[in-house]
Amino acid sequence: MNAKPNERRILTYGTFDLFHHGHVRLLRRLSTMGDRLIVGLSTDEFNKIKGKSAIMDFAERREVLLSCRYVDRVIAEESWEQKRSDIVNYNISLIAMGDDWAGRFDDLSDVAQVIYLSRTKSISSSSIRQRVKPSLPAIDAISA
Repeated sequence: MNAKPNERRILTYGTFDLFHHGHVRLLRRLSTMGDRLIVGLSTDEFNKIKGKSAIMDFAERREVLLSCRYVDRVIAEESWEQKRSDIVNYNISLIAMGDDWAGRFDDLSDVAQVIYLSRTKSISSSSIRQRVKPSLPAIDAISA
């Protein structure tokens, strides 16, 4: 992805498991803030370090993100420390994170603008898991 003069690149990070309308709204909003949107997608190994587990593996989540018209590139997020080098290496103007991370990445403001966006209310991958869980015994009983 070659940078054009004055091109504004946006970077965000996440697990993006069980892709849902909250993800779409975030990515759509971010895509309007610049010319290119790059998503740092947490690898399965990094999710383990963070204490998270995804239903879909990295390759599946990456494929879904790449199919989204708002996303120009997906890179692997393998550590907390890589954000600074990603900003420099990909010529990032703006890094955007969910407001649940507010203040956590302010130290990056010397290399890019840092903003925190509110999450879409009443939707998350965790809430989808909770909605699906009660129906699992019934599904298991049917297939038995």
